[in-house]
Amino acid sequence: MYFIPEELDNYVVNQTENEPELLQQLTRETYQKILQPRMLSGHYQGRVLSIISKLVKPKNILEIGTYTGYSALCLAEGMKKDGKLDTIDVNEELFDFQRAYFDKSPYGKQIFQHLGNALEIIPKLDKTFDLVFIDADKENYVKYFDIIIDKLNSGGIILSDNVLWSGKVLDKKFKKEDTSTPALIAYNKLLKEDKRIETVLLPIRDGLTISRKI
Repeated sequence: MYFIPEELDNYVVNQTENEPELLQQLTRETYQKILQPRMLSGHYQGRVLSIISKLVKPKNILEIGTYTGYSALCLAEGMKKDGKLDTIDVNEELFDFQRAYFDKSPYGKQIFQHLGNALEIIPKLDKTFDLVFIDADKENYVKYFDIIIDKLNSGGIILSDNVLWSGKVLDKKFKKEDTSTPALIAYNKLLKEDKRIETVLLPIRDGLTISRKI
């Protein structure tokens, strides 16, 4: 869904930092070989993630939802030299695909993959985080927030993707089988009202929220 006219959106992308060659390759291969390639962060949002990470300069990054590894590589660009990125996904079929691109990048030895349920894995990570990116199953966004907020350092950032859900968050009625929309509405309300964070929602791509722990 375009929240601004497509022609203007194209101009915005064209005036943004170029997409690195490795990420161009990753995009091409994702579209050639992987189901639901639209899940990829892509050029523009990837550059947004990259520049936020560079501003934060995180030592420890947590990503919930790896997909093919595009967003992890963007976030890794801002890591400290001794930084580490832990990324979690449930799809074991993508594990080797992700690893291949991580190892082609300068950050291969700093990116650690975890396979399984993030709600079970995160409590076992004995560290705190400076930057967290949530981009997994929407129904569990509130649970992810609850489990990471105490692991987030003061001044740390939570980035939450797909929070506008193609505009469906404005729907007053949704189908019974649509569990994602009400979950995202509840999550957005939580981010606005939780006094431990300050939040701004950016209407870029499918909606990206930046929340800073006070």
